[in-house]
Amino acid sequence: MTILYLVRHCEAFGNIKRIFQGHIDSEISDNGQKQLDRLTERFRDIPLDGIVSSPLKRAYLTAQAVNGDRGLPVETDRRLMEINGGRWEGKPWDDLDGLYPEESAAWLKAPWDFHPEEGESMRAVYERMAAALTDIARRYEGKTVAVASHGCAIRNALCWMRGWPVERLNEVPWADNTSVALLEFDDHPHGEPSRRIVYENDNSHLGKEISTFEKQSWWRK
Repeated sequence: MTILYLVRHCEAFGNIKRIFQGHIDSEISDNGQKQLDRLTERFRDIPLDGIVSSPLKRAYLTAQAVNGDRGLPVETDRRLMEINGGRWEGKPWDDLDGLYPEESAAWLKAPWDFHPEEGESMRAVYERMAAALTDIARRYEGKTVAVASHGCAIRNALCWMRGWPVERLNEVPWADNTSVALLEFDDHPHGEPSRRIVYENDNSHLGKEISTFEKQSWWRK
């Protein structure tokens, strides 16, 4: 059996200011650093054979926090990056409905059809996350790996892990910053390994005082 810990990045300034971060390489917040300290403690006694991360700073620093004092190399994989929002990048979330009403409606009501101008389709994110996790599980067969990624990307990954098509994406909840999902892959010599979610979106290491979601309500809608 192969085990993957899928971790969302820590709080970054885009999360505080409520802007669409996408591929913007945001700095992390002071609260984000506190979240990383708690994350290091959570993973201190968990054996890991590898760590793979999105190359964006907020995810890479999260991967380093998971690493702690292990000294493992942190691999990067661009397939783990957040969705490329194209013309949405850097825009306040509160402005997007007025700026791009059709795209905004798709994001909320039919995200599987979301494809911003100059950006990436949601279907492409679903496919690349599925491919990335499958490849990581195969490369680390029988081992335990931590994977650091992003909110929308992780949501797509968890949809795929359920065996659902991207059209069921709205049934998958959002993950808090530094939330952890535990994924298991059964090894098969041929074909795609079977997969299951043991738990998801676990932010129990944070406490209410440093949870990003405790200060926001958009994710409950």
